[in-house]
Amino acid sequence: MEHDGSAAFSIDRSSVAFSIDQSSRTFLKEEVSLSVTGRLSRKSSRLGSSRQRLPPNDESRMVRQRSSAARGLDGLRFVDRVVTGKEGDAWMAIEKRFQQFSVDGKLPREKFGICIGMGNSGEFTGELFDALARRKRIDGSKGITLEQVKVFWEDLSNEDLDTRIHIFFDMCDKNGDGLLTEEEVKEVLIMSASANKLSNFKKQAGAYAALIMERLDPDDYGYIEMWQLETLLKSMATPKEATMNPEDTNDLAKTMIPELYRNPWRKFMTRVFESGLEHWKVFWVLFLFLEMNVALFMWKFHQYSLMPSFQVLGYCSCTAKGSGETLKFNMALILLPVCRRTLTAIRETFLGKVLPVDENINFHKIIALAIAIGTVVHTVAHMACNFVRLSRCPLNKFMAIFGNLFVTQPSYMDLVISIPGSTGIIMIILMAISFTFATSSFRRNVVKLPHPFNDLAGFTSFWYTHHLLIIVYFLFIVHGTFLILTVGWYRKTTWMYLLLPMLCYASERLLTTDHTMLVDTIKAIIYTGNVLALYMTKPIGFKYKSGMYLFVQCPQISRFEWHPFTITSAPGDDYLSVHIRTLGDWTKALREEFAKACEPNGNLARMETNSNLTIQESQAIYPRIYIKGPYGAPAQNYRKYNVLLLIGLGIGATPFISILNDLLHHLKKSKSGEILDKRAYFYWVTREQGSFEWFKGVMDDIAEHDHENIIEMHNYLTSVYEHGDMRSTLISMVQTLQHAKDGVDVVSQSRIKTHFARPNWRKVFYNLATTHEGSRIGVFYCGAQALVRQLKKLCKEFSRQNITRFDFHKENF
Repeated sequence: MEHDGSAAFSIDRSSVAFSIDQSSRTFLKEEVSLSVTGRLSRKSSRLGSSRQRLPPNDESRMVRQRSSAARGLDGLRFVDRVVTGKEGDAWMAIEKRFQQFSVDGKLPREKFGICIGMGNSGEFTGELFDALARRKRIDGSKGITLEQVKVFWEDLSNEDLDTRIHIFFDMCDKNGDGLLTEEEVKEVLIMSASANKLSNFKKQAGAYAALIMERLDPDDYGYIEMWQLETLLKSMATPKEATMNPEDTNDLAKTMIPELYRNPWRKFMTRVFESGLEHWKVFWVLFLFLEMNVALFMWKFHQYSLMPSFQVLGYCSCTAKGSGETLKFNMALILLPVCRRTLTAIRETFLGKVLPVDENINFHKIIALAIAIGTVVHTVAHMACNFVRLSRCPLNKFMAIFGNLFVTQPSYMDLVISIPGSTGIIMIILMAISFTFATSSFRRNVVKLPHPFNDLAGFTSFWYTHHLLIIVYFLFIVHGTFLILTVGWYRKTTWMYLLLPMLCYASERLLTTDHTMLVDTIKAIIYTGNVLALYMTKPIGFKYKSGMYLFVQCPQISRFEWHPFTITSAPGDDYLSVHIRTLGDWTKALREEFAKACEPNGNLARMETNSNLTIQESQAIYPRIYIKGPYGAPAQNYRKYNVLLLIGLGIGATPFISILNDLLHHLKKSKSGEILDKRAYFYWVTREQGSFEWFKGVMDDIAEHDHENIIEMHNYLTSVYEHGDMRSTLISMVQTLQHAKDGVDVVSQSRIKTHFARPNWRKVFYNLATTHEGSRIGVFYCGAQALVRQLKKLCKEFSRQNITRFDFHKENF
């Protein structure tokens, strides 16, 4: 069954177990009819003329009436705007680009695609330029003028579909004889593959051209004609009745808005109320956190306002001590959100229902912000006020109030270089370094520093600088032990705050040695897109749930660094697997270590370790791998829902592959006739064709074993132009022909058909809301932050009618 680039809940497994669905049978029937008609047409042509297969003359080629095939292709276009009422605005933009790229008043051939809004589509726009120049008998070798650009653009955006189809055919038919040979079809396929960044497709262009000729030229005449190409395009065109226009879904969504949202004030209050219901766990924890900080500050502030030192230091000492008390509390609290094993255990208890365990990293950041604010206030109050007043206080007054604490009155520098002063300065420097490298820009290597500092950014730098905080905690205890204005060990409470959290954190890092395990590497595969897949032995007693993650260490790279990766194998598998995207310096080094033991697999898309070696032999050449875990993650909550919407961008698919593997295991083990009570819709959006190689085995297994359509997989390749764009028309044609022939998708090389461009998320949610009316649907997302807001908004919007509820969960990515 063919779908447009944003089609939602279609079952793209039409050739599972080498069977052909109804739409494929219809397609093949039309194909047979096409072949028969072609033979009759060619025979009658030969009988009615004495010439032997001469090319038709120009008149017979150009006189083409708008056929029913053409009427089925209304969506085909070269440019996005075709009679929208905004052609004037579009032309103004083209004029602006013409002025930018023209040379001596003429636009070069290589800039034509960018100028008219088709982007840098390489050879495709170049051939399009040549076809338009031939049609208008224009010499474009030295460029074209603005007036000629307008003529070309008017043809491309013409509302007459027949004109656009003629242009496409003329672009393919370079010699202008009205016939397409296999070599010409191959050249256009190569251009289309280049424009859509399909490197693997480009390598197979010859085979796919032969496939098209096999279908359209069964009698081996060596050419196909215009009408045959039109008929084939018609057979694969999606009926308009089968899809819903995005504007229709927008209008429908408006009618679903409850009355509470139609009044601005009630809309605001309702949103506040709904936000409270949705995030109540976060709100009550943040409220408690804020209250504790305020209470501790006010308690200490009031306490020091009653001290004798208040006569000299005033509110400066109160402010410094109040902020210092919050620092003790926050320095202790910040350790708890990163006690991963404790959080994993909490998830399975009633505390997991009242604590926002999925927000542990965000809470960790909020506490760090509170520490930074408290540090600034504490430091400024001491160094800009307390130290100055102590050093300048009259000697008799100083000795009367502070005589029991000081032998002599200290100077400003004496206070700075004292134990509390010096430890405080060192702590500020170390925390500033640690906090800087913990920011997203440095941690994700977004910041590009000049040489020789270019290696400072990245996850490794974040990991090492974060461990400077061990020194900070030691200095913090020393700092609190040698307080100047506080007398008595029981009043110096820094160690009391830190004792339990530090023991909890240290026990997870140092004492849980039974969770640090050496594993044997069974197999390693290096895919295109810089992805390393590791298949490891599963340690005895290693139990986990789908969606969890583990830490990996490679001593050959570093004996101290542990890096987290999602487990992609299912709990029922007898091995462990992780898929690692090589983005940082550590992951690149790991890939290089395994690349030494890998060899080409005959498939240019991957390199693989030698499968003929025994595990004992392979460990001698593979780098040693240690793992630690497993640890809980948001995706493991999928068991709470009977309907799942899983959305992964690029390598963000990894948490959901384990879930799909787990569901697949249950499908294989289920009794005959037994149907699982779950439905999973998996949307994988990627921009690289080679990415589909990562989980090709999983996709084929689902297509083969999921006869009840428990799992619906939808692969989207964003590098390919959406359905209807002329640059991807032949790609879609080959995809349909190949899938109808043997059930294999030409893009993913699996049995799951690939969609082009990006999904229409509104349509996806609409279909889910109507298909599973009244259900509670778990929406799980892992990928770039850019899509989070849109998905959250759609979850809220489609939950407002109180029929179907969408619960959004985001994996920390």
